[in-house]
Amino acid sequence: MDQCCEAKASELAAVRLRQGRVLVTVLVVNASMFCVEFGAGLLSGSTALLADSLDMLGDSLVYGFSLFVLHRSPVWRARASLSKGLIMAAFGIGVLLEATFRLRAGVPPLAPAMAAIGMLALFANVFCFSLLWRHRTDDINLRSTWLCSRNDLIANGAVLVAALLVAWSRSLWPDLIVGAGIGILFLRTAASVLRESLAELGRLRSHAIEGAA
Repeated sequence: MDQCCEAKASELAAVRLRQGRVLVTVLVVNASMFCVEFGAGLLSGSTALLADSLDMLGDSLVYGFSLFVLHRSPVWRARASLSKGLIMAAFGIGVLLEATFRLRAGVPPLAPAMAAIGMLALFANVFCFSLLWRHRTDDINLRSTWLCSRNDLIANGAVLVAALLVAWSRSLWPDLIVGAGIGILFLRTAASVLRESLAELGRLRSHAIEGAA
């Protein structure tokens, strides 16, 4: 029995080690891409790129939270997931406000810059998604992290479509629509993560009460 428990503990430690390495890698990739994409968004005047860069920043914070709670209790992991949901909601609101500001400015973005940086971000996120895929069912902490990465791919594809439409129409509307769409996606994912996190915290609280009774 003791050997069995030791084997399971060693197996769990190995899993946590692999998770930690993956999270450090995707954290570095997303933080680097935030700097690149945010700068390009400002220079090109693209709401979609700025929204996608904020997504990268949000993911960097998310992965940081995930690393912090990696070796902590299920309650800590559920709380971290709740924090991620709140961060995603805040960024979603921020992106919608930015889209409103760009609409008032009325200047279309630079489509070539949008396309080039959008493609670079897509490659970066495909790499991160492939790393996180195998851990998507490990626990609620890694599941919420994987959901963030999945949303990144959707957002990157939308940025590339917006770049093509801006180049074709010479209008700012494709960029604004995609930027606002990314903001709405943030809010929808945030709502899903918050629901799961609150449900998990409620379940853990109920088990704790039952165990104390």
